[in-house]
Order: sequence, then C-alpha cells, then structure tokens
Amino acid sequence: MVAIKEVAYEVDGRRMVGTLAAPEGGGDHPAVLIGHEGPGLDKFQKGRAAKLAELGYVAFALDYHGGGERIDDRQAMMERLTELSEDLDRLRAIGMAGLEVLLNDRRANPSRLAAIGYCYGGTVALELARMGQDLKSVVGFHPGLGTSRPEDASNITGKVLICVGADDPIVVAEERLAFEEEMRAGNVDWTMVIFGRTEHSFTHPFVDRAAIPGLKYNASSDTKAWKLMLDLFDETLGVP
Repeated sequence: MVAIKEVAYEVDGRRMVGTLAAPEGGGDHPAVLIGHEGPGLDKFQKGRAAKLAELGYVAFALDYHGGGERIDDRQAMMERLTELSEDLDRLRAIGMAGLEVLLNDRRANPSRLAAIGYCYGGTVALELARMGQDLKSVVGFHPGLGTSRPEDASNITGKVLICVGADDPIVVAEERLAFEEEMRAGNVDWTMVIFGRTEHSFTHPFVDRAAIPGLKYNASSDTKAWKLMLDLFDETLGVP
C-alpha cells in the first residue's frame, strides 16, 4: 500500500504544493525527487511519485511554479522558465526547497538519494547535482541540458543518465554535444541514450493533445527510458 499526500512549502515568494508518496508504515527507503515538465505539476506527474512509491521508494514531486498548478498559457510558461534560467541561484533554491521536503520525511534515507526530471524538471535535477548535492543518481528525460555555470559539473558526485529523442527540436544535437563536453570536463560518470524516431516530451501520454509540432508521446521510448532509470537505481540506490 502507498500513502500519498500534498505538501505545501514556501520558496521563491510563492506557496508551492508538491506531492509526497511513500510505502505505508515506517522503514528506511531510498528517496527520489521528481521535477515536472514545463507546464506544471499535473495528475500524471503526481502519478509518477505514486508509481515509485509502489516500487518501494519515497518520492516527492516538487512544484516550481506555485500552487501545485499548471500554467496553461504557453507564453506565460516560457516567461516563467526564462526568469528561472536567468537567475540560477533562484532556480537552485527552488530545487533545494523540494529536496528538503523529501529529506524531512522520516522514511527517506538521505544516503540513498536520487533526482529525476522531465523537460525543465530535468534542468532542476541537474542543477542540484551541479551544486554538489549528495545525489547517487540523476536522470533527465528530454531535459534542458544548458547551464550558465558548466564549470560546476565538477561538483557532480553521482551517476548521470540522460534520455532524449533524436528528433527532439528543443534538446538539439548542439546542446547534447555541449553537455557532453561539460560532463567530460567535469569528469562525471554519465550516459546519454538517444532514442530514434522520438521527439520532445516523449514520456507524457497526453502531450499529443497540445498539438504542438515536435512534442509527441512515444510509448516504446517511454518504457525503455523508465527501465533504464530503474536499472540505474538498482545500481546506485540498492534494492528498495
């Protein structure tokens, strides 16, 4: 059985509302922080936390917009993400606030910690790693790879896995190459898996409803990427 609850917390001058999911009862469990896609924390995002809890992890799906709600206006969403990208300390503080909520749960083992993220949520996860947080593994699904402080890659201590589509018009080949150079310079243990015939947001079953060119769900790539993540967790966090 899984226990799920909403958790409100303050950061960035906003009341954030994330979703915490964990196996019922006590115990000592590996912990996973989850960063949502650019539009916001929706039911599907919250379901990812529940899915991980069913597997034996304590998982917290953080909120980086406020109110635990989506930003449905695409222009407003892009403005919010641009603001955060232009102030890296602000972005990192938002990520840290979510991480603190996760680690404040008594069932979460701080020595068995991972962060994953989808789209811009992957950026949040990677910035926590670049800060030197004790993350055993970091996984980005079609994540924003750029950073204004690539030299901070030398602070990354855990293993990094990036899953991206070959036909992603947002995470383009040039950005992937720059990330590779960053990881090499930082001497990071990293892996990038590029899925053929796969576009951006390939992990979200409802993305096709937006009818935005370049965004398309791919069930096969989604399944494979999730398995790669779980294999990495088995290696870095141990069996839940």
